Amino acid sequence: MSAAVHDSRAARAVARVGRVCVRHRYVVVGAWVLLVLALVTGAKVIGTPTDNDVSLPGTDAQLVRDLTASPGTPLTAGIVILVAREGRLDDGTHSGVLTATAASLRGAAHVTAVKPPSTRDGSLSADGRTGWFTVGLDVRRAELTKAMAHAVTDAARPAADAGLRVLPGGAFAQVIDGSGSTGNEFFGLILAALVLFFALGGLVGAALPLLTSALSVIATLETVGLAGNLTSMPAVATTLALMVGLGVGIDYSLFLLSRFRGLARSGIAVPEAIERAVADSGTAVAVAGVTVAVALAGLSLTGVPLLQTLAWTCGIAILFAVLAALTLLPALTSLAGGRLVRGGKLYNRLARRTGSGGYWARQADRVTRRPWLVGGLALVLLALLAAPVTDLRLGQLDAGFSPESTSVRQANDAISAAFGPGTGTPLTVLGRLTAPVTDVRDPRVSQLVATVRAQPGVAAVGPAAPSRDGRIVTVQVIPSTSGGDPATADLVHRLRSQSVPGMTVHVGGNTAARVDLADRVADKLSLVTGVVLLLSVVVLLLAFRAPLLVIKAAVMDLISIGAAYGALTAVFTWGWGVTWIGLSGSVPIPSFVPLMLFALLFGLSMDYEVFLLSDIQRRRNLTRDNLRSVREGLIGTGGVITAAAAIMVGVFLAFVPNDDPTIKMFGVGMAVAIAVDATVVRCLLVPATMAMLGDLTWWTPGRKRVRIAEST
Repeated sequence: MSAAVHDSRAARAVARVGRVCVRHRYVVVGAWVLLVLALVTGAKVIGTPTDNDVSLPGTDAQLVRDLTASPGTPLTAGIVILVAREGRLDDGTHSGVLTATAASLRGAAHVTAVKPPSTRDGSLSADGRTGWFTVGLDVRRAELTKAMAHAVTDAARPAADAGLRVLPGGAFAQVIDGSGSTGNEFFGLILAALVLFFALGGLVGAALPLLTSALSVIATLETVGLAGNLTSMPAVATTLALMVGLGVGIDYSLFLLSRFRGLARSGIAVPEAIERAVADSGTAVAVAGVTVAVALAGLSLTGVPLLQTLAWTCGIAILFAVLAALTLLPALTSLAGGRLVRGGKLYNRLARRTGSGGYWARQADRVTRRPWLVGGLALVLLALLAAPVTDLRLGQLDAGFSPESTSVRQANDAISAAFGPGTGTPLTVLGRLTAPVTDVRDPRVSQLVATVRAQPGVAAVGPAAPSRDGRIVTVQVIPSTSGGDPATADLVHRLRSQSVPGMTVHVGGNTAARVDLADRVADKLSLVTGVVLLLSVVVLLLAFRAPLLVIKAAVMDLISIGAAYGALTAVFTWGWGVTWIGLSGSVPIPSFVPLMLFALLFGLSMDYEVFLLSDIQRRRNLTRDNLRSVREGLIGTGGVITAAAAIMVGVFLAFVPNDDPTIKMFGVGMAVAIAVDATVVRCLLVPATMAMLGDLTWWTPGRKRVRIAEST
């Protein structure tokens, strides 16, 4: 059998990587194992802290946070909530219990300060039945572990023994809930194993992608975890990196092994089949990985640390997935040898039914014979799926939208029921004075308090607290609505617009920070989407050198993303089936979710586009017949793309039971987009469009096209 002919530098370089990995397979496998062991050991020794308290430089809320920071403030503070079934917490029956509980809390590890419930501090309800201890610790928020949080809550044993209900709140509840994982992620792996078993024909075929993906995902998680020691790492970043790493890791391996299987079964020796598979599908994997990375890089323009962190953590997952597919998988494949080539009886039967005369052949004939009809029907279906996006409404999430089983939701419900819906999300109004005050009776201070109290939507205003130098005055404000209510965001804007002589007014707090995040995302939305589109198009132009083909690919991705946005609106805004995924009702969609989904899906959807187009281009370079190449490309990749999409959809849906509503949104949005992309878009609309355009699809202005890979 003749050697592979690779006309592009990228394909030749990737082929050399595959050749080296086959030749030194034991070294490659050993290097990967050592790398993973080193990362796991480092994570165990150094730790993998998470911190949901993310900054947003240059915003009003961040200014308030910076100005109110004090060296004497505990590094971390949380609350322990007490609820009495009857009587008041401050009456004679319970006063001794509170004293004993306070003493017990002070004796817990890392506790530096304990402040008991008090009407004056606003931590005891009007009926006296509900209150909370404020507990300060000597560890940073990122260093607070679930064990520490449980230890503090357990230290309130005197209250529990006296019949009081004890609940963790604040930072303690957040840490106890952790990433929100329910363990259902393993169902995604089980589905992936089943799909791989049928797609690759046997246990060996299923094991190699799973092993490759497992090592790359472990490397990703430990790397991201270690990075948490250097920067704030929200829990959602780790979960999202796991979702992306599992999905693309298995998919990339499936693409390569499917190509290898086809070459090896045609009689090519295993080493050469691996090299040619890496040159063909491996190059497509590299291009797809670069496209995802470029799309994620566009999020750096937002100036939002949260989005930037989510982008580079997912980028690490993509990097390890590509490296594992191009190095570890060829080494493992060469070790498996002929056992991976043969396949079982079931696989052989499925291959005959879906091969040149099977389902995908009939599907290809239908698409290429009536491209206008198929393309039109596909567009109508996609328009219906995307239609709900016209009612997409963004908002703010707070603990009240979490599942009822979570600690943050239980704490929120207890406080809201006793104090009012806005108590758990107070605002801090800060007056920055041009001349210092010496007394809270200063007319400027009184006017600030009066101005704040007069605003609609304010339930309560705490006493004014001047700073030591008298140049700053802060007032705690309790809204009459919850942090997730749009009325609270309106209140933040109204307070910031107030004018008080002799001072400038600023508003901080968690709700105000989320308002600032939404405003920042809205300001950068057009810039980021434009840059992501432009950079992705440039990458594809370098790969395919066909402008119309690249523009078509970008449009197809946008269509898939529209369907994802439609699903988000239908489920989370309209509430269709929302109770099936563990929520009690419709919830607002945070402003950063659609933008993050856009970058992720634009890159991930391009995986299937690149894989399909690479195969069609390779065949056209051999036959010079566009229609035949489209037909054979769909036959050759239809089954693989469907299997890969089934795996990715299963992985994403496995994260939907997660307790974090944001993770649910990513799971639903990404699963719908990939399902639509791999079926309606890639198997109907893309080939129909290419059949309609004919040879114009491959038009290159003024220069010879460079082919990704060509095999003889």
